[in-house]
Amino acid sequence: MRVFVQVLVNTAVANITTSFLWFALTFWAYLETKSVLATGVIGGVYMLLIALFGMLFGTVVDRHRKHRVMVFSALFTMAAFLVAGALWVALGEPALIDLGRPWFWVFSAIILLGAVVENLRSIALSTTVTLLVPVDRHANANGLVGTVQGMAFMVTSIFSGLAIGFLGMGWTLFIALVLTAAALVHLLFIRIPEAEPAAGAEKMPLIDLRGSVRAVAAVSGLFALILFSTLNNLIGGVYMALMDPYGLTLFPVEWWGVILGITATGFIIGGALIAKFGLGRNPIRTMLLFVIVMGLLGSLFTIREWWWLYALGIWLYMCLIPVVEASEQTVIQKVVPYETQGRVFGFAQAFEASAAPVTAFVIAPLAQFWIIPYMNSDEGQQTWGWLLGEGEARGIALVFLVSGLVMVVLALLAFTTKAYRTLSAEYEAGAPDGAPASPPTAQETSGVPKD
Repeated sequence: MRVFVQVLVNTAVANITTSFLWFALTFWAYLETKSVLATGVIGGVYMLLIALFGMLFGTVVDRHRKHRVMVFSALFTMAAFLVAGALWVALGEPALIDLGRPWFWVFSAIILLGAVVENLRSIALSTTVTLLVPVDRHANANGLVGTVQGMAFMVTSIFSGLAIGFLGMGWTLFIALVLTAAALVHLLFIRIPEAEPAAGAEKMPLIDLRGSVRAVAAVSGLFALILFSTLNNLIGGVYMALMDPYGLTLFPVEWWGVILGITATGFIIGGALIAKFGLGRNPIRTMLLFVIVMGLLGSLFTIREWWWLYALGIWLYMCLIPVVEASEQTVIQKVVPYETQGRVFGFAQAFEASAAPVTAFVIAPLAQFWIIPYMNSDEGQQTWGWLLGEGEARGIALVFLVSGLVMVVLALLAFTTKAYRTLSAEYEAGAPDGAPASPPTAQETSGVPKD
């Protein structure tokens, strides 16, 4: 547990850094271009890159010691941020904010690529729960991960807005570089006791798609769980594309960052409750129940253009996110052998993340060119005004309303499926001390050095 906490803290610092720059990039892009399309494309590209690299990351995690994977991730992220900084110095802000030239998209893509590769550490962290934490404490450890992620979200939300508002994008990028270097130095002094992975000796392709599919198919109902999370992420793409533009119509950028930081305490509270009480006897049932509540919240928190309703809705929504994420991780950690968990987490990440870009790429232009103008017209106000009230962003509110109700319907349908019953039985039928046995550590394996 001591080593796990060290890894968790270091990963938190890395997440803070990339989230800080990611949020800042989104704020900066919208404020400089006033384009919902630009923010939607940035969010969609981010999730698309996660989807494209997910199975590659899973294969890398299974083939290498987790410490080596984390060091590589930190080095790549720092290199990407250095290249982005060089572009900022060489071209200057006026050239970078011109959407008619390629430099805005190149600059954004480099930052997003660095943030995506940092996400390799999230897969490695999920497997270290199995490696370092007793099985009966997996749910609690996953709740602790959610708490740390919430703290990172809170810090970055506040300081990203303040940094863009008072310092600008150039200094924000410099701060991210310093924090990335600090996290890398700290990581070099952490030692994770782990044997050389058996997969490292196997001959497998760079992206082990066949092995990933076999590992998922080996557990009855697991693919259905991933499919449900994918459908849920389709709705998440709506929030990714439109949440910041909606918030920035209600608050100046400095205050919007503060609001996001305050509402991120929901992550901390949700994760802390899981760390304390766990997820109940059946995490799958817990996940679906909370997804229903999330859908209801998502449909109602913009039903009137009141800043306090939006802020309260986001806070409650964030309280629920750690429950959904921890539920899926806890199930995978129990029913999937450790040797293939990286590929399963990578497959799940790729499959689930591929949904959000589809929605973001579709919703952003639809909102920009059709839904928002329609809701600002007399016809739109007469048709929907009784339900959504009046205001500048009623078009976005209509999208949120429909998306939330779709999420509720999907969760209710999931309860009726055979896959839900099969996977629930698979999880509950595990041995009292947990199915699969904990992997051997380097200290337990003669002649294998610690990494």
